Amino acid sequence: MSLLRQRGQADSGKVGMVELFFDLVFVFAVTQLSHTLLKKLDAQGALQVGLLFMATWWVWIYTVWATNWFDPEKKTVRAALFALLVAGLLMSVSIPRAFTDLGWLFGASIMLQQVGRTLAMLAASRGDDAALRCNFVRITCWLTASGSLWMAGGFADAEARMAWWLAALAVDMMGPVMFYFVPGLGRSTLADWNVDGSHMAERCALFVIIALGESLLVTGATFAELAFDPATVLAFLLAVVGSILMWWLYFDHGLEQGHHRIVHSETPGRHARNNYTYLHILIVAGIIVGAVGDELVLSHPHHGSPAALAAIIGGPLLFLCGTAVFKWLAHTRAWPPLSHLLGIALLLVLGALSIGLHLSPLLASGACVAVLLLVAVWESCVLR
Repeated sequence: MSLLRQRGQADSGKVGMVELFFDLVFVFAVTQLSHTLLKKLDAQGALQVGLLFMATWWVWIYTVWATNWFDPEKKTVRAALFALLVAGLLMSVSIPRAFTDLGWLFGASIMLQQVGRTLAMLAASRGDDAALRCNFVRITCWLTASGSLWMAGGFADAEARMAWWLAALAVDMMGPVMFYFVPGLGRSTLADWNVDGSHMAERCALFVIIALGESLLVTGATFAELAFDPATVLAFLLAVVGSILMWWLYFDHGLEQGHHRIVHSETPGRHARNNYTYLHILIVAGIIVGAVGDELVLSHPHHGSPAALAAIIGGPLLFLCGTAVFKWLAHTRAWPPLSHLLGIALLLVLGALSIGLHLSPLLASGACVAVLLLVAVWESCVLR
């Protein structure tokens, strides 16, 4: 009996409860990432957390591709997801100490998830479409190469670990671009990536919800421990409104446009790779960095370091850049939305001014929220 999804049925692209249960691990992972960045808010810490975030993202998105092909309602597939859940939990636990004493656990859990999943896909596709199975063989080769580098870096000295893991990330990033080319097997084609567009769009939207939920969680937990003075209350309100505006900008128009584009495309695999596998990295990263900025504003509303201001302004900037290009590609327009381009320009100017004028975190946060509000209102008025 085939374990592949049966395409063409009314609920063939429905996201299952077991997939939502699996995502709970990544709620924890996102929290670990934001807290790790808060504890080491400098250039080195940003590079390290950025690398750990990318590794976490690739584990999650490859699992999304796997459950897009295989039916998670089948017991065998469900068991594989539970195994990935355990490995993902170990990976999340090791994130704060991945560059100290638990690098081996982070690297080994990445290797276990990436290679174990693709080997399971190969076994599960036995007897199915030969081209699809060959596609899984190519993916296995690439993920074995990157997984080996993740594991080697985990067991390497702390000084060499960054180099090993940057090499591993480069392999992960290049795989889809190179269509998983393997000597002797050639490369995959877009026809091999016969994804269910509705499922892919919904899964990535759910990860955006995870990131936004973590942002609200951090804001609420921090605010609950502080005195309710005017500056703190204002910082809390700005953080909440900022999260609402990010939701608005993504879900009010972006989600619908992206969903329509991939569902009605003749090459949904291309859009799944470009719009969802790659572009959503910027969107989710912006929300995570924005959550770090919100906590910094709550804790120190009047005085902030340049690194704190970079997080406060950089989060919305990353988010707007990601959503602008996402909507551009989804709507096949000549340019990204003008509202988003103006918002990006205003945030860049704000970032430059914050250096010379020594803006307070509270003022910088208020300016960022004002920019997001301007972009959201402008886009809504134009489209409606």
